Amino acid sequence: MVVAGCTAVPEDRIGGERPAIDGVAKTPPMGWSSAQSLGCEVSETAIHEQADALVSSGLRDAGYRYVIVGDCWSARERAADGALVPDPRRFPSGMTALGRYLHDRGLLFGLSSAAGTRTCAQHSGRSAGSTGSLGHEARDAATFADWGVDYLAYDWCSAQSDRDEQIAAFTVMRDALRELGTPIVYAINPNRGLDTTRPGWDSYWGGVATVTRVTGPTVPAWSTEGRDRKAQGVVEVIDALAPLAGRVRPGTYNDPGLLPVGIAPGSGELTESEQRTQVSMWAMMAAPLMVGVDLTRMPGSAIRILTNRAIVRIDQDERVSAGARVAGNPEVWSRAIGDRGLVVSLTNRGPAPRRLSVSLRDLGLTGDGRVAGVDAWTGDRYRAVDGRLAVTVAAHDTAVLTIV
Repeated sequence: MVVAGCTAVPEDRIGGERPAIDGVAKTPPMGWSSAQSLGCEVSETAIHEQADALVSSGLRDAGYRYVIVGDCWSARERAADGALVPDPRRFPSGMTALGRYLHDRGLLFGLSSAAGTRTCAQHSGRSAGSTGSLGHEARDAATFADWGVDYLAYDWCSAQSDRDEQIAAFTVMRDALRELGTPIVYAINPNRGLDTTRPGWDSYWGGVATVTRVTGPTVPAWSTEGRDRKAQGVVEVIDALAPLAGRVRPGTYNDPGLLPVGIAPGSGELTESEQRTQVSMWAMMAAPLMVGVDLTRMPGSAIRILTNRAIVRIDQDERVSAGARVAGNPEVWSRAIGDRGLVVSLTNRGPAPRRLSVSLRDLGLTGDGRVAGVDAWTGDRYRAVDGRLAVTVAAHDTAVLTIV
């Protein structure tokens, strides 16, 4: 089977062809991060509540296992011997105990740090102190491993940098993690504070990090066109990742940002249709599925979207082949799955329901009446007619057809 639109343009891979960290993330990581919903209100109690909700909601059993503690978890300063210590008020039981709490529930422990002398919250003035990992990489990596950390979210928090400076800083922490021989997913954000020049998009960091943020600030909106040029909605993120499919492979992923699926009313502008599109396209792009909302308040509709078995199965397909546009059409994508499988997504970017279709020839398929697609969201089966697969799609919604 020939899959149209999936030929990648070779890029120089910073850090070489070897995986950044061996033995981790054979498929895209799935989980939850405190950064969006808790910010600097993060605490031991809050993380326990979110972890418990991850389990009780069925998200853990669907594959969402990482619980990532964002900024503001550390004390304002390091210990006298230079070691990182958790904020005793926010995390009175310590990080080893937190990791054990998560592991005992079948979850994985994620923690954040920064490639500078200050974390992002400290850099912006939202938190006091200076506890970034610059100059402490080996010590901090060993500390994270001792605490049972499974995932390190490592940010660049300053606008004062150049490409070589960032590469050096992120590579030092990668090397420190490699030296441990402990399988810790290494996720970097080289875009923080650099909204107009996005190094994660401009350069292929695959040999440096497991997961690389490739977009700038993302917001829970369908589109930011005509508004904030720095921020990106669902449409802008999808279009930003379209040229980057060739970077994805087992152990190397593009990060399009957190999923605001289930966001509280008044906090964003995404309808259920738009949330389905976001999850659909993250899966088509073989991207990490990281939820950012308060799980204790998540509506049942959001849980159903996030735990859709067919969509999760596509995202987690072991072939790890990111999809691409079909015949240059931004509304139609294809992704190879399994040994010879194929998935096609059709997204209605318009304001009203429309009939969308794709040519079998453009998909590299033949057989017309013998070709059909089963929609991951509805279970409906669509048979090709006159050389095309066609389906009516609601405004801002997406049909995801597995070819059978």
